[in-house]
Amino acid sequence: SIFKGKVRNLEDGLKAAFVDIGFEKNAFLHYWDIVPNQFDSGVEIVEREGSRRRDRPKITQKDIPRLYPPSSEIIVQVTKGPIGTKGSRVTTYVSLPGRYLVFMPNVEHIGVSRRIARDEERARLKDIMKRVRHPGCGYIVRTVSEGVKEDELKSDVDFLHVLWQDILAKREQKGAPALLHADLSLSFRVVRDLFGKKVDRLWIDSREEYQA
Repeated sequence: SIFKGKVRNLEDGLKAAFVDIGFEKNAFLHYWDIVPNQFDSGVEIVEREGSRRRDRPKITQKDIPRLYPPSSEIIVQVTKGPIGTKGSRVTTYVSLPGRYLVFMPNVEHIGVSRRIARDEERARLKDIMKRVRHPGCGYIVRTVSEGVKEDELKSDVDFLHVLWQDILAKREQKGAPALLHADLSLSFRVVRDLFGKKVDRLWIDSREEYQA
């Protein structure tokens, strides 16, 4: 889930900020989860043509205390829930999964899952994403996108962009700490990730989930 949080204190020895997101324990935000990272080894990076990223000032870990002093507000996404006496682990690098794509508003790369093995299919998906992407945003093409048509990918791009704009609107309306976007339940994640033309029906043992 995504929250508008408030920085409570900085621990330079830990290279971390503790952020109030409305839970009993403040969330842990490591400085390296604020400074941009590359994708993991499961994604091939495709640079956007005409990228102007070199023109942007680089943020280093030394800049964090100046940019995010105590009481400053920050948008974070939970990557690991609270365990025992430890609060949640959070990051500023938001990722919103859709049916075919993962949308990342804070980076400018296009990534393709390495589980899509055929070179011609990878090239096709890269070309489509260069046409349908929103400028300045990043995407990972998920494995389920193999063989998917351009209009379906475009629909996912547009849906995720609208979702992000809704999150930004809530950020302006709500004071910190505040929930801006709740993660989907397991049932909805199953529908999002697994439903396709080969699925005829879903049997479910919860009337509440059925109604939803």
